Amino acid sequence: MATTGKIIKCRAAVAWEPHKPLSIEEIEVAPPKSHEVRIKILASGICGSDSSALSTVLSDIKFPVILGHEAVGIVESIGCGVTIVKPGDKVIPLFVPNCGVCRSCKSTNSNMCHKNEFGSRSGLMEDKTTRFTCKGKPIHNFFSTSTFTEYTVVSDICVAKVNSHAPIETCLIGCGFGTGYGAAINTAKVTPGSICAVFGLGGVGFSTIIGCKISGAARIIGIGYHKEKFPLAIELGATECINPKDYNKPIQEVIADMTNGGVDYSFECAGRIETMTTALESTYMGSGITVILGATPSNEKLSIDPGLLLTGRTLKGSVYGGWKSQKDVPKLVTDYMAKKFKLDFLVGQTIPLEKINDAFQLMKSGAVGRNIVLF
Repeated sequence: MATTGKIIKCRAAVAWEPHKPLSIEEIEVAPPKSHEVRIKILASGICGSDSSALSTVLSDIKFPVILGHEAVGIVESIGCGVTIVKPGDKVIPLFVPNCGVCRSCKSTNSNMCHKNEFGSRSGLMEDKTTRFTCKGKPIHNFFSTSTFTEYTVVSDICVAKVNSHAPIETCLIGCGFGTGYGAAINTAKVTPGSICAVFGLGGVGFSTIIGCKISGAARIIGIGYHKEKFPLAIELGATECINPKDYNKPIQEVIADMTNGGVDYSFECAGRIETMTTALESTYMGSGITVILGATPSNEKLSIDPGLLLTGRTLKGSVYGGWKSQKDVPKLVTDYMAKKFKLDFLVGQTIPLEKINDAFQLMKSGAVGRNIVLF
């Protein structure tokens, strides 16, 4: 390709500092080094985690940074040693790496590859440098991906080759949908005939509802404050939806009354400490399982009565729905194209890069649907 081995100049949304709007800039993207892949981004979803990074709910993010981690694109060029993809392949970048050799990757019980960016958050490639430059300044990457840019560079353990006909909405498999859907199927292992409660009716919550339905849950209770989202939740598989504001007693007591003592599985998709406790208290005391999906500020701590666990409940966390990213993402795309599940419900609107700040504001307002940036 004409750009192979060369610096590419392109547009990107740069976060120069926290709590400020993103700035559309011309950046320079260096060629991929050994075991790296440069990708032309076709579409990128805007996730709550991107907003959390900008607002510093996710701490230790290095600025300036190019956010975004939920995308689909085409391989433009590859560095030496790359064998998993070639130029022209359609791919989904992976914010959870899959090195295949660490203890986690070899385990059937974990998908948290040791090369993840959740702990260090260096915002750099493996050689401790960045491939992004703007106005002569180095720009950090975000969760090994950085997709709010026309071109990005990722490690070859952070990319999955997918069907060449995969439509743009499959970018949502890269985070929001994969996270919620997998939490029900992989992490909780929802059983047929069970009762589930999903706290938080955003993209992840809706995806969790689909996972619960496909797993055969008999009742799926959606819990949220935005009643305008209830019809979509019902359409996707929820059997009923409730708003905590409609009751004069704690919602966990309401749920216990509705379910003869509590649900079998609960999912916290809102990212609030108090909701995590409520979700746990909403499960059946002898065997209930609660899965935490929402991110909270690092200075917030979860304090619970040990008795809630001693009597038989289980509290679990889930990152990216437990999927082994490089292996499972292509299968998820195949399942979508075979119409095993829907994705269009997640798409609120498609927008150009120039309107990305408007999309962030819409997300904060609780609007239904994910906004997708088209490049």
